[in-house]
Amino acid sequence: MKGEAWLFTGVAGFFAVTCAVYAAFSSDPAGFSALAVSFLMSALIAAYLWWGHGRTGPRPEDRRDARVREKGGTRSFFPARSYYPVISAAGTALIGLGVVHGLWLFLIGVGVLVPGVYGFVFQNTGRAG
Repeated sequence: MKGEAWLFTGVAGFFAVTCAVYAAFSSDPAGFSALAVSFLMSALIAAYLWWGHGRTGPRPEDRRDARVREKGGTRSFFPARSYYPVISAAGTALIGLGVVHGLWLFLIGVGVLVPGVYGFVFQNTGRAG
């Protein structure tokens, strides 16, 4: 994770410098906001990757003397097929349409999104239907 952490740290630094220069030479608040949000999001990812590297230590990919067999075994957990992402996406789309067309559609979208997200989050814990 160290390589990825350095990559996103560089991206965050780029956006920080670009945002500072843009703020100094422009009066457009939209561009400044976009650059500031880009900096914050890349800094958040960089902080997470540095935290993960500090918590788990170097992976075999991070070391030059690593062997291929060190990375063998169980890679990760992949859940079974689920309809909850589709329900969540439909709820999000209805919320977006509700912002345009009216409160009634927005509330229907919230009613679809909340169970979708709940099921999506808890589907592997046995608490979702």
